[in-house]
Amino acid sequence: MVIVHSEETESDFEGTVIDIETIGEFCWDYQDSRQYQNIIPVIFGYIDKNGLETHCARRIESIEKLKNTVAQISPQLRKPLYAFNCCFEKGVLFHSCGIVIDFDGELNKEKYESKRDAITSLGIENYDDPFNDVGFKCKLAWEKGNTKLSIRHNRSCLLKERDILLRRGYRMPDELVLYPLNKNV
Repeated sequence: MVIVHSEETESDFEGTVIDIETIGEFCWDYQDSRQYQNIIPVIFGYIDKNGLETHCARRIESIEKLKNTVAQISPQLRKPLYAFNCCFEKGVLFHSCGIVIDFDGELNKEKYESKRDAITSLGIENYDDPFNDVGFKCKLAWEKGNTKLSIRHNRSCLLKERDILLRRGYRMPDELVLYPLNKNV
């Protein structure tokens, strides 16, 4: 089962901001998309000028359904597409869902800027984030079955990222080389 949370919001920007929550570990042997090969989305959220929507796998058994949902939804999202860390979203969605999303704008000021630093410097509110921008806590909550807190976290991330876009704009996305995995090796 995939839980869907949606709400209307008015946002004065064109396009869509995407944010995902994940489980799994980085594969630090690589400096390309393969570093994301063991990371799996459990929440896929997006916000555009009309509202936000979050799709959350209820448990491990629901992840394949979520991946199918992401593959169906992503081509229909309004462009341009933005993310706080485009390489992360692009790499995870490529390896886990088999889709390529070409982002138009990166919301972090530089590759390793933390979202917490960005929202603090811009004076953006917390939007009821139960984990105060610590994504690892969201991972732990989801793994323990607390989808409500995980969805609240994703919702707040989307609202914060929208505000980052509106207050300081975006930059060109960092490049990520996509390497499909050779499953026969």
